[in-house]
Amino acid sequence: MAAAVEVIAAPWNLGLRPPAPGREPGTWRAPRALLSAGLEARLRPARVVELARPPYEFDAQPATRVRNGVTIREHALRLGEAVQAALAASRFAVVLGGDCSILLGCLLGARRDGRCGLVHLDGHSDFRHPGNYDAGSSLGSAAGMDLALATGRGELLLTHWPVVGRPLVADEDVIQIGDREDAGIPPVTRFTAQQIQRIGIADLGGRIITHLERRGLDRAWLHLDLDVLDERVLPAVDSPGRPGLDFSQLAELVSTLVGTGRVVGLDVAIYDPERDPDGVYAAPIVDCLASALTPLATVEAHA
Repeated sequence: MAAAVEVIAAPWNLGLRPPAPGREPGTWRAPRALLSAGLEARLRPARVVELARPPYEFDAQPATRVRNGVTIREHALRLGEAVQAALAASRFAVVLGGDCSILLGCLLGARRDGRCGLVHLDGHSDFRHPGNYDAGSSLGSAAGMDLALATGRGELLLTHWPVVGRPLVADEDVIQIGDREDAGIPPVTRFTAQQIQRIGIADLGGRIITHLERRGLDRAWLHLDLDVLDERVLPAVDSPGRPGLDFSQLAELVSTLVGTGRVVGLDVAIYDPERDPDGVYAAPIVDCLASALTPLATVEAHA
């Protein structure tokens, strides 16, 4: 029997740089926008947990060269507790963000029950770390560092965690999908946007599953940065680009992976409702997620 869904709303924007001086990124609005656009009704979750919105600071925080680094750690610990509780209740965790730094809390929660792989769907590698940029010259933004941090590269503040230690996930247990660039290539199994165009979604799904099986991973977390979609179908993200997936391809891929029973949860990141003032893109995002996760929706009893 499929696990019921638990939705966890993580309304934060801590990992992104300001889009303009004195202006916060709008990704914190995404959980409410998606739930209001029908995601809760479509998924029929057993439970919805809404986390508090953390404060965004424009200036550097003490003892870290990562923007909002201290606050990210604090709220990642809280998110980790929520994810761990959902998984302990045998529910499939759907975490609505927010920016990509929510991945740290998600993996932390999943790792509390042991080893967990990572399928990282993202139009970028998110592999920025002090080994490939000058941390002294600018504040790092964790939304562009989440894969590096998750694999243990970067400040201890965001790489070493209670109980789990460091790293959250081993390089060999990561699959990165959808990167459009060759810069900062992480040492993980990787399928670029250009490769996906050549091999197709069905073949891609098969290769991912084969890798999980080969690594003996019966538990994996799925990170979904919506900028893996082509900017022609979803421009309302902070760094749109092309080539990328369309909504039907994304739904097919997520459905295939979730259908293996190996994926214990997923996070959805980087949709910015402020870049979508008419709400045009919330509905297709909801349709995509609902289609991909339909087998997990709670079955209501009928008299």
